Amino acid sequence: MPDSYWPHLETVPGCPTGSAGVYCSIAQYPVLVPTYRLTIAYDGTDFCGWQKQEPPEPEGKDGQRTAVPHADPSLDAGPGRVALRTVQAVVERAVREVVRERVMLTGASRTDAGVHARGQVGVFTCSDGSEPGRRGGGWPVDRGVEGLVRAINGRLPADVLVLDAMAVEAGFDPISRALSKAYTYTFHDHFQRPLFDRAYVTHTHHGLDARAMHEAAQVLVGEHDFAAFTQIHHGRQSTVRRIDAVEVSRVGEHRVRILVVGGGFLYNMVRIIAGTLHEVGRGRMAVSDVALALASVDRRRAGPTAGPSGLCLEWIRYAGDAGDVGL
Repeated sequence: MPDSYWPHLETVPGCPTGSAGVYCSIAQYPVLVPTYRLTIAYDGTDFCGWQKQEPPEPEGKDGQRTAVPHADPSLDAGPGRVALRTVQAVVERAVREVVRERVMLTGASRTDAGVHARGQVGVFTCSDGSEPGRRGGGWPVDRGVEGLVRAINGRLPADVLVLDAMAVEAGFDPISRALSKAYTYTFHDHFQRPLFDRAYVTHTHHGLDARAMHEAAQVLVGEHDFAAFTQIHHGRQSTVRRIDAVEVSRVGEHRVRILVVGGGFLYNMVRIIAGTLHEVGRGRMAVSDVALALASVDRRRAGPTAGPSGLCLEWIRYAGDAGDVGL
């Protein structure tokens, strides 16, 4: 899509707003700018996380280019840079191919490399293709979202899938508008490592006491300063967060699952919670130690950061979502 097209998508002050976009009048032509919210599931094993990454292309000896691990040459990158295989980049490319114009996909949660999702949310805006003299492109709201989902999925690899789509109001921000999120973390506690689902659990040789872990987890419920449960260089102005629920249960003979629901999470917060509860489950920390770690706001007092493979983003809830969200 040529850059000359994009000025036609500017919003004009005073334009009437609809339930799924902004009607603008540029040169007396009405243009509908629809916004769509996607629910996305993915196996994070072979992705470098959610967020697009374009590191500089390194040079080896004698000016020869050096291969970059996880680089995807099929993805667009800026001059002198390489695009890593991320969920955002892959889904954004598929959407761009469907609507045939440049789009920006904004995600609600920046999951790390190796972390999975059943309910990530991505939002993009496109045109409705009604610009005079322009044939095709965009996705009109009246075309429906079922075809949009099928078209995007037809251009996605096997490890990522759009589950559903809905039209939302213009300017919908999937980050600030989120009311709550749920993550699960799953341990395989047995001396023998898992095989067929090894990418979706974290292996521990220690038998875990799920009841003790659940008791310790209740200390975290409520609004607290979670500085002890995030990386030191977290980059946030505030480390105060709200946890609505933490449940720990045995879901199989050798499986322990942690469910964490809250209003928002700091970098690596759920993985550090999981690592701390793991220490409780194996008997190296007591319930009182978790309370002391929380009160200390000292990262050194909490447990280690558990690995990424056991973590899964389950759902994100917004105002107006129908029905109860559960697992």
